[in-house]
Amino acid sequence: MLVSIIMPCFNSASFIGVAIESVIEQTFKEWELIVVDDRSTDNSVDVVRSYQVSDSRIKLLILPENRGAAGARNAAISVSQGRYIAFLDSDDWWRPEKLATQLEALKTGNAHMCFSSYEKIHQDDRGHRLITVPAVVSFKDLLKFNPIGCSTAIYDTVRCGGKLLMPNIRKRQDYGLWLRILKNGGCAIGLQAPLAFYRVRRNSVSSNKISAALYHWRVLRGEGGVSVVRAAYYFCFYAVHGLKAY
Repeated sequence: MLVSIIMPCFNSASFIGVAIESVIEQTFKEWELIVVDDRSTDNSVDVVRSYQVSDSRIKLLILPENRGAAGARNAAISVSQGRYIAFLDSDDWWRPEKLATQLEALKTGNAHMCFSSYEKIHQDDRGHRLITVPAVVSFKDLLKFNPIGCSTAIYDTVRCGGKLLMPNIRKRQDYGLWLRILKNGGCAIGLQAPLAFYRVRRNSVSSNKISAALYHWRVLRGEGGVSVVRAAYYFCFYAVHGLKAY
């Protein structure tokens, strides 16, 4: 029962070692880590190769051109060998029991995917915040609000009918994939235990709120498959949640 862990990387030399070590320290050992370098200009590739020396489960893909997070993740998914696909960004990290806990939940919960609560850690040491999640999420729930942190998510390719890729857009591509996974029925199980840490970096791709909102609308219309009127209805939930979070 192999888990393929998908890790895009772009100029993450300062953080990626922590992410890789959190994978190596997993209590569940049957995994492959596929790191996809998206044409980094720092020494990210050297850091990854230093871990490859002692662990053959770590694989490195170097893209011929910058493709963005969606393109990098899809390149890794395409060559993955595992039944289960998990995601971990290069600046985030996991608790040691993360994979074992989620695999058990997937086996007993009859779900297409699993996610968990997580802790947000600010890069400038402004403290951290616990983000809790609902116990179950359906496709209709997901149209109203996306509680699934990318670095907490894992999906079962067998229950999903095969590998599913992210829409090739610059933002909200993970949200688009969750909608694809749940669109034809099934559910996502949310675990209350915080199993991952999300690093909030300055000038991150997701930091531009207006741009993120536009991409959210695009995903609602595309992957959500709803009309303009229904998209406006669901977008209101997104806006209200954003104001509460702010």
